[in-house]
Amino acid sequence: MTDVITPETQALLGDILNSDAARAAEALIFASANPVSEHYLTERLPRGADVPRILAELSRFYAARGVNLVKIDGFWAFRTAADLSFAVRQEGQEPKKLSRAALEVLAIIAYHQPVTRAEIEDIRGVQTSKGTLDVLLEAGWVKFRGRRRTPGRPVTFGTTRDFLDHFGLEEIRDLPGIEELKAAGLLTGRIPAGLSAPIPKSDDELSGDEDPITQLDLEELGLLTPGGEADE
Repeated sequence: MTDVITPETQALLGDILNSDAARAAEALIFASANPVSEHYLTERLPRGADVPRILAELSRFYAARGVNLVKIDGFWAFRTAADLSFAVRQEGQEPKKLSRAALEVLAIIAYHQPVTRAEIEDIRGVQTSKGTLDVLLEAGWVKFRGRRRTPGRPVTFGTTRDFLDHFGLEEIRDLPGIEELKAAGLLTGRIPAGLSAPIPKSDDELSGDEDPITQLDLEELGLLTPGGEADE
């Protein structure tokens, strides 16, 4: 059953969308190079503005337009409507394709995060080259999360907000499960018995067996020169 929007409700929604707060929220999101948080908007909109409701109504308003207001891991951004991506693709511009190994590693990290390199190799059954992980790190889809509290303190990997943005996911739990992958034709041929796609954690908090990465860790990983500062 679909909701019936009365003239009174339509007028109320029009008041919200045409309010100074809603117009300011549009401008702030549009002007930002990165997705913005509700906290960021609350600090900059008029006192008392109902930010969650404003964003919900703006999202509904833009749902049928050429650009959509989307939520990505709790942050908001304008993105080209999915069915119009062909119209804005520059002629001759080919998206960079990942190797099969990189795709496998990315999928393992996405579904099993937090995960170490050794755990990735155990799941794949083959060694993972540093170059494969470097490609994913440079693309901004994978990041160092922390260090596992086990001998050697291996680094753990996880996906980033850019990963969610690129693949059109609001949160990591929106990744498709086994049945969805089968229905989409992405799993074909003989599927190993007992194959499962675990549900990733929805938050970015360190797990109980992870320690945060320190400045010394960054120096060791080559992400920070001794005595320097980390890149933003």
